[in-house]
Amino acid sequence: MVNRSHWRRASTWAVISAALFIYVCVIMLADKAGFIDDTIIRRVQSWESPDLTSVMETFTWLGSTLVVTVIALVAIVLLAVFLGHRKELLLFIVVVGGAPLLNKLLKSIFERERPSLHRIVEEAGYSFPSGHSMAAFALYGVLTYLLWRHVTNAWGRVLMIVLGLGLTLCIGVSRVYLGVHYPSDVIAGYLVSGAWLGAAIEVFERTTRRR
Repeated sequence: MVNRSHWRRASTWAVISAALFIYVCVIMLADKAGFIDDTIIRRVQSWESPDLTSVMETFTWLGSTLVVTVIALVAIVLLAVFLGHRKELLLFIVVVGGAPLLNKLLKSIFERERPSLHRIVEEAGYSFPSGHSMAAFALYGVLTYLLWRHVTNAWGRVLMIVLGLGLTLCIGVSRVYLGVHYPSDVIAGYLVSGAWLGAAIEVFERTTRRR
């Protein structure tokens, strides 16, 4: 019954996330996101200070390819060698490994240029959807889900959710603060990874329940 409940929730959020992503795409392609994006960017960048910039650069670093790769490798070793959870290892690899590939595909389709209001740091490549946001949501989302399966304490589960959501949110905000992404890029990144993670968990739960 627990697995079936997980599957239903995953299936639901996958569909909702995909639908919302399509909605964001329509708004962006119709040039109706500009005013909201610019307003939020100006508001977030109005907080600028040397100390906050250092904090935001740290959060951006936590969503970088290097850090995500290191955390992923550590998780793979723990799942495969020490815990022996082969099925969960496959889920982890599919979610974390598939997110950057999906991001590259989507960026090549939309080819949205990065914002030019105020760049605190420089970054190359297209903007939509945010790769950092996708990677963070995929990594910390699947880690939260896998740990949830093995932690029965209510406070432990709440702590995992708060940490996972907090890190993912701060990484997304840091991309807007540093001037390398529009808010709609970040939101789209969350939604794509949400759909990807939900679909992967649905398949995982179905397969596990059948076996």
